[in-house]
Amino acid sequence: MPPRERDTARTRRVVLDAAARAVVAHGARVSLDLIARTAGVSKGGLLHHFRTREQLLLELARDLAEQFTTAVHAAVDPRDHARGRLVRGYVRATFDGLGDGSTVPEHVILAATLAGVPAVAEFLHEDNRIWSEALDADGLDPDRVRLITLAADGAAVASLYGGGTDPDEARHLRDLLIRLSRDEGPLVDAR
Repeated sequence: MPPRERDTARTRRVVLDAAARAVVAHGARVSLDLIARTAGVSKGGLLHHFRTREQLLLELARDLAEQFTTAVHAAVDPRDHARGRLVRGYVRATFDGLGDGSTVPEHVILAATLAGVPAVAEFLHEDNRIWSEALDADGLDPDRVRLITLAADGAAVASLYGGGTDPDEARHLRDLLIRLSRDEGPLVDAR
C-alpha cells in the first residue's frame, strides 16, 4: 500500500475510533469539532474523510457492523460442520463482546446511541435482513434461530440497564443458547 493510502486509512481509523468514544460519552449530537480534537485532526481533515455528521455516524455504524460480522465468523469453530454453526458463532461473539460483565461494553452503548440516527436506522434494518437470511440458511428451525439470537441480543442490551452482566449468569445463558443451537433436547435447563 503506498504511503498516502496508508495515511488516509490510518486517519480514517483514528477518526472513527475518536467518533466512537465521543458518541458514547456525549451522544449522537456530539460536535464534529470535539470529534476532530479527540482524533487529533483538524475539522477540515475530518470533513475531508466524512463530509457530514450523518455520513460519519453512518460509517461508524458500518464499521461496528463489520467488526461484529468479523467477530462472528472468527467465533465459528472450524471443526463444527453441524447445522447452526453460524448461530453458535453469533452467540459466542455476542457474549465474548460483553467481556467480564463488570461494565457495559462501549460497542453496546454505541450501537444503542447510533440506532436513533435515521440513516443508521435504515442501514441497521438492512444489516438485520442480511443477518436473518444468513442465519436462516444455517439449517436450524427459524423459530429456534429467532429465540436464540434475540436472547443473545437481549443479554447485550440488558447490560445497559444493570451496569453490566453477572459473569456466571452470562456464561450460563451463553451455554444454554449454544445447547439450543445444537437442537439438544428440551429448551429448559434442568439444574
